[in-house]
Amino acid sequence: MVDRFTQITVVSGKGGTGKTTVLASFVSLAERPVMADCDVDAANLHLLLAPNILDKQDFFGAKVAVRDPQKCQGAGECQARCRFDAITVDKIDEFACEGCGMCVLACPNEALRLQPIKNGEAYISETRYGPFAHAKLMAGGESSGRLVTLVRQQAENLALQHDRELILIDGPPGIGCTAVAALADTDLALIVTEPTLSGMHDMERVLGVIKHFGLPAAALINKVDLNRENAEKIRELCRAKDVPIVAELPFDEVVTRAIAANTPLVEFDDGPVTAGIRAAWEATAALVVN
Repeated sequence: MVDRFTQITVVSGKGGTGKTTVLASFVSLAERPVMADCDVDAANLHLLLAPNILDKQDFFGAKVAVRDPQKCQGAGECQARCRFDAITVDKIDEFACEGCGMCVLACPNEALRLQPIKNGEAYISETRYGPFAHAKLMAGGESSGRLVTLVRQQAENLALQHDRELILIDGPPGIGCTAVAALADTDLALIVTEPTLSGMHDMERVLGVIKHFGLPAAALINKVDLNRENAEKIRELCRAKDVPIVAELPFDEVVTRAIAANTPLVEFDDGPVTAGIRAAWEATAALVVN
């Protein structure tokens, strides 16, 4: 029975760099992995893994004010104190409510209380590659960092239950709380970037977060031939920060066709991008060998 597992999180400074495409191919190439899609605000790994959902649970990540009409006397203290214009003596706008509880404290008749609301759903699924933990945050939903943590916990439980030593995590883009939750305590953070101005800028930001938490990092430059000057600047940054580059992938429209076919790229095509991803997986796996 496995008592320790290796966790690799694939992240990006910005969206659209090809992070999920790379991770899905890693899933296909890895030996007996557990998968976790922690990009809960825009989850799409399931489109490439074709999961069969085994279990679903509601996620309650926020609270909103609820009024008891039997106790309400229309005093108006709630409306006067709410900084978010979420409540009047007549109604409550649950989309504007931040769940701060000021109205609950201000009401002289104790007519208000905070009630948890459903913000999303978490799933445990099976795929032909192995167990899969994923989730969906509802539009405008809060506490996405907590939902990412739940997905991470479910993935770890699956690894223990199924005696698997590797967890592959599709992390969210950016440097917010969801990215931090996806990166926490991972064995390697792989940054997928592209040679654009925004790609370089945002890669440096996410690399700062990774280094702040003392995590090992590697980089993959996608669509490297779009701008060779910027690609060289990324190489210089990686050398300066002691970040190994596991692969440099060319731009190829076959990637779009593989996505449209709902198939990991390495199973769809055998061209230069696929060869690069295979080399990237070998280099990435070598970085986490105990």
